Amino acid sequence: MLFNSAIFIFAFLPITFFIYFYLNKKGLYKEAKIFLVLASLFFYSWWNIKYLPLIIVSMLVNYNIGKMLALYKKRKENNIAKYLLFIGILFNVSLLGYFKYMDFFIQNINILFNTNISLLHLALPLAISFFTFQQIAYLVDSFKGETHEYDFLNYSLFVTFFPQLIAGPIVHHSEMMPQFLQKDNRVKNEYNIALGLFIFSIGLFKKVVIADTFAQWANYGFDTARELNTLEAWITSLSYTFQLYFDFSGYTDMAIGVALLFNIKLPTNFSSPYKAINIQDFWRRWHITLSRFLKDYIYIPLGGNRKGKINTYLNIFITFLIGGIWHGAGWTFVLWGSMHGIALIIHRIWKLIGVKLPKIIAWFITFNFINITWIFFRANNFKDALKVLKGMFTLNGDTINKLKNIYDPIYTIGQYFGFTSKNNGLITIFSLEMIIFAFFITLYFKNSNHLAKEFNKLEKVPLYWYIYSILLLGISLSIMSIEKGSEFLYFNF
Repeated sequence: MLFNSAIFIFAFLPITFFIYFYLNKKGLYKEAKIFLVLASLFFYSWWNIKYLPLIIVSMLVNYNIGKMLALYKKRKENNIAKYLLFIGILFNVSLLGYFKYMDFFIQNINILFNTNISLLHLALPLAISFFTFQQIAYLVDSFKGETHEYDFLNYSLFVTFFPQLIAGPIVHHSEMMPQFLQKDNRVKNEYNIALGLFIFSIGLFKKVVIADTFAQWANYGFDTARELNTLEAWITSLSYTFQLYFDFSGYTDMAIGVALLFNIKLPTNFSSPYKAINIQDFWRRWHITLSRFLKDYIYIPLGGNRKGKINTYLNIFITFLIGGIWHGAGWTFVLWGSMHGIALIIHRIWKLIGVKLPKIIAWFITFNFINITWIFFRANNFKDALKVLKGMFTLNGDTINKLKNIYDPIYTIGQYFGFTSKNNGLITIFSLEMIIFAFFITLYFKNSNHLAKEFNKLEKVPLYWYIYSILLLGISLSIMSIEKGSEFLYFNF
């Protein structure tokens, strides 16, 4: 079930909302939680019910290991606790490795040893990367003695809560579980409803109107075009750069907005990442909860920056290599993670030198590095990536000719205002305008986090908040009625 689908917006969400608060109003607090867990599992199983047992088994195993870890830590039986933690992490990594990486492993074995082992062709269980990392963090915190006594119902709600289940944010138990226990969160809250609907409408607009528009040019450039001239290649790369941003940040806004309807505050996951003036700044702004996980549960346990510069650089590289592999089973993801690891090492060395670049130059270098590395993140293989890169950095006369003929009279007003193009060509007035528009939005507009802070300062919900929400929802829903709803990009990771 997609956030950007009619069945979610007009059926699942309102029904779940009203039944949940009705049960709470009647004092049936435990029943309300049970209902929310069941609704979340129904939401999860909408795609493929055969993977429902997988997430249930995963929760049962992790909950019981976490409970035993907390018990043995209290008894100060650290050796047994370490053994249990190892089993728990091994269970989660094995589960993720089997479903996500087994075919990739077999492919490489076949290439290396000239064998012909049949691929398993396993369908990737939805959200396995997210709920695996989330539960590993819970086990590690249980080992540290940082978790409290939670029953299985509360734990299940922590893992399955449908707004964040499919593609994050990757939430921490200390951020979520206490909220479900607060009495004030059992009643409807006008401010949270108004703010939640507003943020949800922003996210829906980002996804349906902006990201899906860029998708057509990115898909054509990467998957369909045999070769690209200079401008076409840059339109292709920038289209994906903005598609990914508006797609994932749109999903996160929708998740945060929906959670607010239930009085649950999810952590911030984006903070205008394309404003970053260095690569470290970018990772403090992009997919913040993933960056936090990589830092707290991989980089620091590896030794962090405590064992000298060389070990620090190695730990950074390993952390981002793992981050790349987490995103996908392919050598393009390995290269993408490695490039970001190397960039962060270079940034550290640059800071030691003490030379500061003007902000505009620092931003220009950072943004273009991100844009170029996204090519490997998106490309199906190295051949497609090199096709785009070759086009970007090879000037040819075809670019000038296409610019001269950029206006196409067949490009109708209906297509223009419908935010869609039936022209497969990449160089159009609309594609160039959309890229300029995207730069303006990402660099100069306030993000949803800032808007939420402004909203929280208000004593009364103003009428214009509802008007903005209705306007954004109306535009998005009208586009949804024309175009088929598309999945979010991070569903693939």
